[in-house]
Amino acid sequence: MKVVGFSGYSGSGKTTLVEQLIARLKLAGQRVSVVKHAHHDFDIDHPGKDSWRHREAGAFEVVVASDRRLAKIREYEVQCEPTVHQLIAELYECDWVLVEGFKHADLLKIEVWRAAAGKPAQYPNDPFVVAISTDSPQQLPEPTGLPLLDLNDPDAVAHFLLGNPERYEYRSPLFDDASTGPHADAGAGPGPADRRDPPASGG
Repeated sequence: MKVVGFSGYSGSGKTTLVEQLIARLKLAGQRVSVVKHAHHDFDIDHPGKDSWRHREAGAFEVVVASDRRLAKIREYEVQCEPTVHQLIAELYECDWVLVEGFKHADLLKIEVWRAAAGKPAQYPNDPFVVAISTDSPQQLPEPTGLPLLDLNDPDAVAHFLLGNPERYEYRSPLFDDASTGPHADAGAGPGPADRRDPPASGG
């Protein structure tokens, strides 16, 4: 599985570029998944629907599925900010994962930068930035030897990724330590075993 991030401030064009890349990578025969950072109050459910009622009743997770799609909704038992690696661990096997946001993550990433957005650039201080996708290369705040990709040419960005896919092979840090495994779920409070009363002291 290959993983690449797309970082940049709001209004830089990240979502449009990721949307265009999904289509182009799929045309190249690749299975593509996306991880996106969202604001704390986002919701994909609808009040009054069965799944919403199950959540309101206290369900930790609700899985809704049909013969066409599946959705899993988890209500965190404790407020937390999951890492990008925890979110990637939730995904089914695929060829590429495109990560939108998480600009401080330790992932190789393409910075999306537009001078018109009036925001600072990340590449001068982020060693994980491997290229810059921009519509204003002459206005970059600092000289760079990084590849410059035309923000208005998603085919060129797709070609850049597919030209060296091995560079983006992903190894999860969650599995580097035997004490941390796939059950270290974000937002989970103590498990059932942890909630048992302690054994009575002998007497």
